[in-house]
Amino acid sequence: MSTAEYIAGHIAIVIILSLFFFLALALHMAYTKIDLILEHLKNCTAIMARAPLKHGGPWGRLLLIGGISGILTFPNFYLKRGELCPEDLEKFPALLKRKLVVMQWAILILVVGMFLLALIGKSGLLK
Repeated sequence: MSTAEYIAGHIAIVIILSLFFFLALALHMAYTKIDLILEHLKNCTAIMARAPLKHGGPWGRLLLIGGISGILTFPNFYLKRGELCPEDLEKFPALLKRKLVVMQWAILILVVGMFLLALIGKSGLLK
């Protein structure tokens, strides 16, 4: 095993562990904060359309919290279509919004990193 393969392997392990950490964080937020989140975003049709996922077990709650964090991370798309209430977005607790946005960006970056590592591995650059 070359040094490059050894380093790439360790980076992959860090990425996988980080993904599991953020998955656990998302599930924790989905079980402890979802009622608060839904209460603050009750006038948003994009959120309320996803609200029944709350009763879908862990997978449904994970999809719900992921959808909400995506909407809060990229709100312009939903604001233009009228599916996100600007007043609800302004009144949403800043700390909770920051946690959801950071979680969303971290997971996106980690997934892209994993795909890049896989691409580099398949290209043969590590040998």
